[in-house]
Amino acid sequence: MFSAVAHIYRLGVKELRSLGADPILLAFIFYVFTFAIYQIATGMKFEVESARVAVVDEDHSELSRRIASAMLPPLFKTADQIPANKIDVAMDRGLYVFVIEIPPKFESDALSGKPPSVQINVDATAMALAVNGAVDIQNIILQEVASYLRKDGGGTVQPVELVIRAKFNPNLNSVWFTSVMQLINNISILSIILTGAALIREREHGTIEHLLVMPVTPLEIMLAKILANGAVIVGASILSLAAVVQGLLGVPIAGSIPLFIAGAILFMFSVASLGLLLATYARTMPQFGLLALPVIVILYLLSGSTTPIETMPSWLQTIMQITPNTQFVAFSQAVLYRGAGLDLVWPQLAALMAIGAATLALCRIRFRNAIGAMN
Repeated sequence: MFSAVAHIYRLGVKELRSLGADPILLAFIFYVFTFAIYQIATGMKFEVESARVAVVDEDHSELSRRIASAMLPPLFKTADQIPANKIDVAMDRGLYVFVIEIPPKFESDALSGKPPSVQINVDATAMALAVNGAVDIQNIILQEVASYLRKDGGGTVQPVELVIRAKFNPNLNSVWFTSVMQLINNISILSIILTGAALIREREHGTIEHLLVMPVTPLEIMLAKILANGAVIVGASILSLAAVVQGLLGVPIAGSIPLFIAGAILFMFSVASLGLLLATYARTMPQFGLLALPVIVILYLLSGSTTPIETMPSWLQTIMQITPNTQFVAFSQAVLYRGAGLDLVWPQLAALMAIGAATLALCRIRFRNAIGAMN
């Protein structure tokens, strides 16, 4: 037992020295956990900001002018006035995302109690912006009409008063979401790449033969690579969470950081084992890259970090529940956003342990066979 621990420790030190001797890889790790998270969190926003909008005012009334002047920054750029025959041309050229068409007699119909209509033309190629922006424009128009009718003594009694309370992200700021989700994705990507590349590097440099003549077992070699590279990734993620997510981006963390770190270690262990498993099927770095790329993309897109898991087909939801990324995304959102404790997230931790153990067992069999084939 003690000899195995000593072997893993010495092999782990070798892995850290090999990693430290690669300045390009170190620079890549630094970039992934700093600038990459900041750029994606601030650049990939889901809320409407500075959307281009135009108004076709065929009523030329005070109410129509109020609606046009209500399209203001930061949601929209100042609305341009265009004629009706220019709508198709302007939208075909991509000049506007939204074009609001106010018909004649709009104000008089509203004052007389007739339900007037307003057409909102939306460029739906900008999907997230189109959906959110159309809702914002609808709310602005309803508010302006209600305010105008109150001023003129019209009926404004609403049958139901809706009160919306946004929990865990009261300002609906997408930065709070994308920064943490990108941190999780980066842990996954680097865990697969670093551990897999460590084994491929041994093969390309010919040092795998040196390991074969040493009194070490395949499991000790695997654990040394996983633990050494995983320690770097987990350490970098902790610093990134504190310095970039909390410090630079100002994202509040509601839950326990130690609990998140414990989950990150289990998650890293699972995906690092997966990276090592993929590396046993490749002989060169380009082969490993081609093999790992589709796996990384699938885990990235279907884990629930970019699209809600509930929107996927039921059979796909079932399959994704056995992936470590899906479990860790659910765990991280519960801990960091909602302040959940161990009593609520232990199923995700148990799932990560089971997935990691199964992946490591499969990797051990494959790794032993791969090494045996080299003898």
